[in-house]
Amino acid sequence: MTEFVEVKTADLIGAALDWAVAQVEEVKTIMLSPRFKEPKKPFALYGSMAMPIGDGEQGYAPSTCWHCGGPLIEKYKLDIGAPLEIKSGPWNAATEWGNPIGYKAETPLIAACRAIVASVLGEIVSVPKELLS
Repeated sequence: MTEFVEVKTADLIGAALDWAVAQVEEVKTIMLSPRFKEPKKPFALYGSMAMPIGDGEQGYAPSTCWHCGGPLIEKYKLDIGAPLEIKSGPWNAATEWGNPIGYKAETPLIAACRAIVASVLGEIVSVPKELLS
């Protein structure tokens, strides 16, 4: 049985963040072992297809893949702010236009995914322990 741990939304990254976005988007998820005797990993279910979560362009990874994450920016009407410092500093994403307080991250997709998760699931979320690295 999968053990869950509580994590601050602002600290979510990688597969844990992608899994949390899948929960917000009501994408069915399941823990499967991809190969015999390998640890279980999360998969997003689309009909009869199981796509690995957090696997870049080969799976469901809205925090790193614009194909998965880009449309969410429009869907949730996020306000995305570029780094204030020249070519450095964090990106910011907020669910209310013009709100300077949002979720910061090194990329706009990570910031957007954190803002989406926080707006629906809150400041602290429970994620499968296996997803934390």
